[in-house]
Amino acid sequence: MLYVPRMEQLADNLWAEAAPQSFFGLHVGTRMTVVRLRDGALLVHSPIAMTPGLKAEVDAIGPVRHIVAPNCYHHLYAGEWKNAHPDARLHAAKGLEKRRKDLAIDSELSSETHPGWGDELATSLLDGTMLNETVFFHRPSRSLIVADVIENFETSAHWPTRAYLKLGGIHGQPGLSLPLRLVFRDKKRARRSIDEILSWDFDRIVLAHGNVIESGGRDILKDAYTWLKG
Repeated sequence: MLYVPRMEQLADNLWAEAAPQSFFGLHVGTRMTVVRLRDGALLVHSPIAMTPGLKAEVDAIGPVRHIVAPNCYHHLYAGEWKNAHPDARLHAAKGLEKRRKDLAIDSELSSETHPGWGDELATSLLDGTMLNETVFFHRPSRSLIVADVIENFETSAHWPTRAYLKLGGIHGQPGLSLPLRLVFRDKKRARRSIDEILSWDFDRIVLAHGNVIESGGRDILKDAYTWLKG
């Protein structure tokens, strides 16, 4: 079936587009988030495969000035977005430069928010994990923007994926699958990071895998990490 992009506007200056994506044969999908900053520039978080239609949709909103590969796994399409928007800065997770030497990375993500994002975005590095993910908080829309920090699947028509969701404890409910919890190597540091993220006043969670959590996101994230003891 042909995939035709049509971005969904979630809030003022906030859009998202989901796309099919397989990971080790599992149909987990993925999602790109686009933030329009106060100066009109766009930040593209976790870019998906570019098509002429999707590029036209994004370019119609504003000029792409920031491209974000938020962790060490969400980087597949960062290069083609950078090539299509050479004036944009590519912000990438720590350690990605070793895995993707072909990428022209401009800056490494951290908990220090880029000055060009002003007070609209806050960032926090999820410490103590192999993901090296930097989490974003879009203050104007009270939206948390993440890649692999939480998943939210109702089910899947693909039986291996459905089995993964059931075995991982996230079939029909938001959470972090049991296999993904293995990447948390220093639970004390990770717990401090999660607590910092929970201090933000967010309601929505825009995530990469599964359905957007439109409301109650802070309580849902808190419940999803009760297993993580500091």
